[in-house]
Amino acid sequence: QLQLVESGGGLVQAGGSLRVSCVASGRDFSSYAMGWFRQAPGKEREFVAGIANSGVNTNYADSVKGRFTISRDNAKNTVYLQMNNLKPDDTAVYYCAKSGWSWFTNTDSTFDSWGQGTQVTVSS
Repeated sequence: QLQLVESGGGLVQAGGSLRVSCVASGRDFSSYAMGWFRQAPGKEREFVAGIANSGVNTNYADSVKGRFTISRDNAKNTVYLQMNNLKPDDTAVYYCAKSGWSWFTNTDSTFDSWGQGTQVTVSS
């Protein structure tokens, strides 16, 4: 079972950029798709982005398309989320998640391991 640890969250002004990272400890990281979700206060957790095990296939929520980029480095057991042109509505706790498969869907039922989350706050 992979253990996931996020880092890189923080406070940024609207229009700014931030990159969050997730390091996985354990075996077979390259066998599994990975994803990023977020949860804002008073809202349900929502899918942000996903990446297949090879890194070739990615998918994004409509709200972040063109602004966020997910990537992975299988040699470092790490998945990244580069966030550009941040908006106050992007404020949330961001969670890294591991899929149970080499593929993923945009629902959290596909994912079976979760990190503790990292706070991203965007000021207006």
